Amino acid sequence: MFTPRTPRIVAARRLQRRKDRDQSGRFLAEGPQAVREALAAGAVLELFGTAAGLTRYADLAAMALEVSPVTDEALAALTETVHPQGLVAVCEQNDVPIAAALAKQPRLVAVVAEIRDPGNAGTVLRTADAAGASAVIFAGDAVDPYNGKCVRASAGSLFHVDVVRTPLTVLDLLQDSGLQVLATSGTGEDDVDSLLDGGQLAAPTAWLFGSEAHGLPSSVLDAADRRVRVPIYGGAESLNLAAAAAVCLYASARAQR
Repeated sequence: MFTPRTPRIVAARRLQRRKDRDQSGRFLAEGPQAVREALAAGAVLELFGTAAGLTRYADLAAMALEVSPVTDEALAALTETVHPQGLVAVCEQNDVPIAAALAKQPRLVAVVAEIRDPGNAGTVLRTADAAGASAVIFAGDAVDPYNGKCVRASAGSLFHVDVVRTPLTVLDLLQDSGLQVLATSGTGEDDVDSLLDGGQLAAPTAWLFGSEAHGLPSSVLDAADRRVRVPIYGGAESLNLAAAAAVCLYASARAQR
């Protein structure tokens, strides 16, 4: 049974750092939900589990090509949650090139531009998947989609959509592929409700979301087809990023159906 000092555990633990994830092309997915989706996607290279975890989730262990029993201490070293659930998988990253994602002629795409908060990014991933988006693009100096907190917040959706990492100059490619590019902005000339009522959201759309602290860069706002705000009907100053993304993506999902 592997301990925290076992070389395979030491090597896997390094994947908690972005530099090591980038160099190896691997990342960690913890908990039964993420592991189940990773297994279904064929992304799992090795599954670590405590005796209790492997017993409780025997169906998942049976699906893995390589299963390594570990002590509770070794599992704790691999996880970032307070109460780990007994399973951690080493997974292969599966970045999709932007050209390959756009060649599928997606009707709904979410672009997170220079978002630094992994929890927000993972929640946008999950929301985009739920709304039927086929790709989520991490543009510019954005958080690593394989960050542990991002993976957990995505609740398995990381394995359902095309994950693309690309420079901020992606807008031309999106427009050339037939997508209307809608940039979210608190001061946008258009609002989500008027576009939904006017039928504009039925067209293939890429929604752009910026960081909560700074919003979208001015160059991105200028290059977009429209600058769109989420209407605020009460006294709140604004919505947080993930909530605004849900409103916008579901408005498109409704219009497209």
